[in-house]
Amino acid sequence: MNFSRRKFLQSTGTLVLSSAVLSGKAASSYLNMIKHPVGVQLFTFFNVIDSDVKGTLTKIAAAGYKELESAFSKKGGYYGMKPKEFKAMANGLGLSWKSHHVLGAPFKLPAGAKMPTTPDGKPMVIPPMKNLQDDMQQLVDEAAEGGVKYLVCANTPTGSMEELKASIAVLNKTAEAATKAGLIFAYHNHDAEFRILKEGVIPYDMLLSETDPQKMKMELDLAWAIKAGKNPVDLFKQNPGRFPLWHVKDLDAGKENILPVGSGTIDFKPIFAAALTAGMQSFFVEHDMPKDAFASINSSMQYISKNINV
Repeated sequence: MNFSRRKFLQSTGTLVLSSAVLSGKAASSYLNMIKHPVGVQLFTFFNVIDSDVKGTLTKIAAAGYKELESAFSKKGGYYGMKPKEFKAMANGLGLSWKSHHVLGAPFKLPAGAKMPTTPDGKPMVIPPMKNLQDDMQQLVDEAAEGGVKYLVCANTPTGSMEELKASIAVLNKTAEAATKAGLIFAYHNHDAEFRILKEGVIPYDMLLSETDPQKMKMELDLAWAIKAGKNPVDLFKQNPGRFPLWHVKDLDAGKENILPVGSGTIDFKPIFAAALTAGMQSFFVEHDMPKDAFASINSSMQYISKNINV
C-alpha cells in the first residue's frame, strides 16, 4: 500500500489554523479569472476538519473554492453526519459536493510499518472504515443518497497479480452497482499502480483494459502519475475521455514532498491544455498532510487563478 496519500498514517502533527484565508472580495476577483470552478479534496484537512466541519468548509468557501470531494473522517461516515446532512451543510455555504472517496479493500498497514503517534504521544487511532470489498452496496447507496455525481475508489491492493485480479473484480462489481444507482464510478491512482509486477504487468494498464470504460472512469492524480514517471498528457491521449476527475498537487525537485500547486516543479499548463482530450469535468486541489492546510489551499488558489484557464 502506498503511503503518503494513504498515509494519513505518516504524520498527524498538530496543524495551525491559518489566518491567511482570502476575503470574499479577493476570492471573487480570483475566480473571475477562472472559467472552471475549482474543487478541493477534503483529505487535505484530515487532521482538522472533524473538530469543526462547518468552520472548515466556511474557510474553504472563503478561499474561493466551489466544489468538494469528501474523503475519510475520524468521526466515521460523512464527517459525523448522514450524507444528506453533509450535502445540506456544503450547499448552504455555496459549495457543490461532487465526489466521495471510499476504500477498495480493508485498510492494512504495510509490512513492518507502525502506527504513527499523535501530538500527545499516543498511537493514532483510525476509525473503522467501510470498503468496497466488504460493504460495496452500502457505500454505493449512501453516495447516491447524498446526491454526489461520482463515487471514487481511493486505493486498492495492486502489489501482486493475485491482488490486482481480486481488486479488478471488486471494481467491476462496483461499477455495475454505481451505474444502476445513477453514479459515475472512478478509480484514483497513486504511484504504486505504475510499478511493474514480476509477471511484467503494469497494474494501471490492467485497471484500464480490464474494466468497462463506459462504467469505470479514472481520477488521475497528476502528481502521483508524474512521480511514477508518467506524462499525464500521454495518458489522456491514449485513453481520451476517460479522465473526468483530476487531483492537482505539486512536487519538489526530488518528487518526494508534496507542495501547494505552483510552488513545485510540475508544469501544469500543458496538462490543463489537454483537459478536453482527458474529458475533465472537475479537478480537486489536494495536499497530503500539510503543516497548514488553509495556507496551502490559499497558495494553490492564487496560482491557479493567475495561471490556469480552463
